[in-house]
Amino acid sequence: MTTRHLPQTLGELAASKEFAASRIGARTVKDELRENLILRLKARETIFPGIIGYEDTVVPQIVNAVLSKQNFILLGLRGQAKSRILRALTALLDEYTPYVAGSEIRDNPYHPLSKYSRDLIARLGDATPIAYLTRNDRYVEKLATPDVTVADLIGDLDPIKAARGGEDLSSELTMHYGLLPRANRGIFAINELPDLAGKIQVALFNIMQEGDVQIKGYPVRLELDVALVFSANPEDYTARGKIVTPLKDRIGSEIRTHYAETLDEGLAITAQEAWVKRNGSELEVPQYLREIIEQVAFSAREDKRVDKRSGVSQRLPIATMELVVSNAERRALLHGEKLALPRVGDLYAALPGITGKLELEYEGEMRGADVVVKEVVRTAIGKIFDKYFATTNTQQIEQWFNLGGTTKIEDSQPAKAIYDELHQIQGLVEKLSPLGVKASDAPERLVAAAEFLLEGMCSHRRLSRSEERTFVAQKKAQPPRQERVNVENEYEEWQTRRTRRGGLN
Repeated sequence: MTTRHLPQTLGELAASKEFAASRIGARTVKDELRENLILRLKARETIFPGIIGYEDTVVPQIVNAVLSKQNFILLGLRGQAKSRILRALTALLDEYTPYVAGSEIRDNPYHPLSKYSRDLIARLGDATPIAYLTRNDRYVEKLATPDVTVADLIGDLDPIKAARGGEDLSSELTMHYGLLPRANRGIFAINELPDLAGKIQVALFNIMQEGDVQIKGYPVRLELDVALVFSANPEDYTARGKIVTPLKDRIGSEIRTHYAETLDEGLAITAQEAWVKRNGSELEVPQYLREIIEQVAFSAREDKRVDKRSGVSQRLPIATMELVVSNAERRALLHGEKLALPRVGDLYAALPGITGKLELEYEGEMRGADVVVKEVVRTAIGKIFDKYFATTNTQQIEQWFNLGGTTKIEDSQPAKAIYDELHQIQGLVEKLSPLGVKASDAPERLVAAAEFLLEGMCSHRRLSRSEERTFVAQKKAQPPRQERVNVENEYEEWQTRRTRRGGLN
């Protein structure tokens, strides 16, 4: 249905069943959200399609807040789908909403708020023209920054408009409306609420509580019909922090979001969001590699060198997956391979997608981002290796390397260049059965699986690998000569102090 088939005047609107005054005349945005949510619940429809892992935690709390007609805030670290959830609330709005045509604040035709609409209806009556808002038109979002002003959010007096219209500056007709009034009869979302200056928060609270605000000394009353929703980082959202207490008290529900709680949830999110399907080459991403990429995020969240207050965004595995696929695609294009199949080595080529998404603690900064990330990747590979090869005996492979065998697997090498060399490693191909790979498979699949097995053995110190990606036998670590000397000197000094204390006794 297009707006051309909808009532075009106030008289036609009042005569229609869908937009009659009895239905939408006194109904607020929160009433509308509640009514449409109830219909979805009765029909057992998914409330927030595409939001994974919140079905039993976050979504029920949001449903309760909407049913209670409350303003609410989502508290969570970056990459927890807060903004996406807020934008998805528009699905609970009517498909089309009528308003007085030409009104800057989208006045309800039955209860006009602005002087412009009141005067227009008084002059034209049933002939007053009507326009329509779609769901997306009724969502306004603002990223809070310290430089946001009252004029940006609420509005300001416009001297030019006053001069042209011959109006007094105190007249409502001289006001240039800000984002909040223009969100009238819709949803207004503020991301990172604590970053708003205190005076802006007070102005926002006044609008929420009293419906009025002072602009340059002139009181302006705006009884807006708005559903206010917010997002914030839990570290910033404290009673004594950056949120003014009256505003905090006015927000009905504080709903905490979280990262994916299981690897399967993370896999589903990454599969949904990552751009993997490419044009040109046939592409295949092994399941074990998907799990390794997801495990990198989980391992990083557990690592003590990574800042927990900043968090590890779900965008990390998404971006990493895209870079891994791109590296495999690049290799296939350069060597004319029909099948682009990512390998574990491509994960190291994707380090720029990981380091940029981690905030490190002091210890991590001292070690360096690249070192920390490589160790996190190594940990992730080890955990997924245990899932597939926990019961696999790799002694035959280790013995081959112990006898002087070496092999080099670079991410730039085509699979066929490595295929024959891997077959020389005794027992290697037979050990790939947990991955569903056999000797007759395509070289790309066999090489990728073999590299994962060798990388997993390195992560468990069964083999060693150089930075040039040459796999060799594991060498027993020997402390540096200088370190042994220092330990011996410290021991001798301790013995001397101990002897002197004994003599005094």
